[in-house]
Amino acid sequence: SPEYVLFFSLGSVEKDIWSSSIFILFYISFVSVFSLDPNEEYKMDHKKRGMALIFNHENFYWQLMLNSRSGTNADRQNLELGFEVKACDDYKREEVLSTIREAAAANHVDADCFVCVFLSHGENGHIFANDGQIQIQEITDLFKGNKCRSLVGKPKIFILQACRGDKHDDAVTPMDVVDSQTNIEVFVDAGALCTLPAGADFLMCYSVAEGQCFACRGDKHDDAVTPMDVVDSQTNIEVFVDAGALCTLPAGADFLMCYSVAEGYYSHREMVNGSWYIQDLCEILRRYGSTLEFTDILTLVNRKVSNRSVDNCKDRSALGKKQVPCFASMLTKKLFFRSKK
Repeated sequence: SPEYVLFFSLGSVEKDIWSSSIFILFYISFVSVFSLDPNEEYKMDHKKRGMALIFNHENFYWQLMLNSRSGTNADRQNLELGFEVKACDDYKREEVLSTIREAAAANHVDADCFVCVFLSHGENGHIFANDGQIQIQEITDLFKGNKCRSLVGKPKIFILQACRGDKHDDAVTPMDVVDSQTNIEVFVDAGALCTLPAGADFLMCYSVAEGQCFACRGDKHDDAVTPMDVVDSQTNIEVFVDAGALCTLPAGADFLMCYSVAEGYYSHREMVNGSWYIQDLCEILRRYGSTLEFTDILTLVNRKVSNRSVDNCKDRSALGKKQVPCFASMLTKKLFFRSKK
């Protein structure tokens, strides 16, 4: 699809006025960029950490012909996040959507953020409820700022433990040195040999979130929304920031999509201990959750999961295969989960 081009016209003006206008616009842009605080953090000192929904699917309607997910209950128990957790086991499609709509309609003004976790089967773009599939975008759309006003400007974190395709990721060996003169490959010592997924160490930088216009990943424009500064809990009257300093955000801002595996690949789960991704995510959170920025935590999780390999599986073709998680960040500030006082 064609890119949308933004332009302005000053009409018929003198050359010196045009030059002055360009200088002013450049100066304003320059000041605006360099007045950004690179260390600005999300406000995480509300009364509550927030709501966490965990949709845990072990069994599925027989007509879907999906295997039961042994080990998923270990994942659910491992996800002690310090939130107001609502665990939903083997919900049907309409039950999932009803719960999601109820959460999106709730008042989150006293909460730091919102978390939603899916432990299920999946393919790229959707996950499975007990009796049918649900498009991931159908879920996230309900929490955009033009629909869920009390979460505008707050992190909305979606954690998806599910397959995203039908491919195994191959193991590859990092090359330590390549002699440019002789083209002799020198590898790390075999005693400490570590393999990585072939799909590891990619960074995809998109100009816009999925489904939105402007050079272009969809056919929709993102709406402007205003962060809610205060909602009076007694009267439910919305009080906004002063209009003189009013700042709007895209309705799709402040989402963080955390995927157990990169697009197109299988996600691995152990029958007793649960999935690789949730095991390692929870371990890293326990060790660094209150000190590291959250996307740094997710990068550590990527590394830890990447070091795993399939060593015991009924499918012999899966032996030695790898997995690398990924995340898509629409966050606009740093995110820390420091201990609440």
